[in-house]
Amino acid sequence: MTYVRHYGRPDLFITFTCNPNWEEIQTLLLPGQQAIHRHDLTARVFKQKLKSLIDFIVKNSIFGITRCWLYTIEWQKRGLPHAHILVWLKDRIRPEEIDQIISAEIPDPLIDQELFDIVTKHMIHGPCGAFNMTSPCMENGKCKKNFPKPHTNDTITDIDGYPMYRRRSTENGGHTFTMRLAELSKSS
Repeated sequence: MTYVRHYGRPDLFITFTCNPNWEEIQTLLLPGQQAIHRHDLTARVFKQKLKSLIDFIVKNSIFGITRCWLYTIEWQKRGLPHAHILVWLKDRIRPEEIDQIISAEIPDPLIDQELFDIVTKHMIHGPCGAFNMTSPCMENGKCKKNFPKPHTNDTITDIDGYPMYRRRSTENGGHTFTMRLAELSKSS
């Protein structure tokens, strides 16, 4: 509250999650162990990667000059840490700049295959809805996370104040991805 009182609302809210498949964790596990068995190891690797991310944001000014920042670390139910980071910038982010900073779209595999592979492996919601009614996100026959999200050509603020990030249709330059899990398939 002190930061908000002094600096106003933060410009960025970033969530950084530990990946149990990071090479630095996997190479130090004993046979038969998983990352959740070695909290000491995951905590150390996560802390170093978090420090590198903060340095990247602050020292390289990738979003602009940073006025201040803070973070908190939480442990998820599956035994892995994640951080919530607040960043205040010297120059406020303007609405027309949001799509240059935040993306809720599937990357173009012809431009960046590595990013496409990372996003499609780790950041696709589902399948849920008619494809999988037993998904944990389903409640009363609907996805609690409101998927599938509607297509929109630009990020806009919804009536509840939350952003609806740009998710272009294929006709407007967006990309699709088909996920196959067992007998289920989904386009996102």
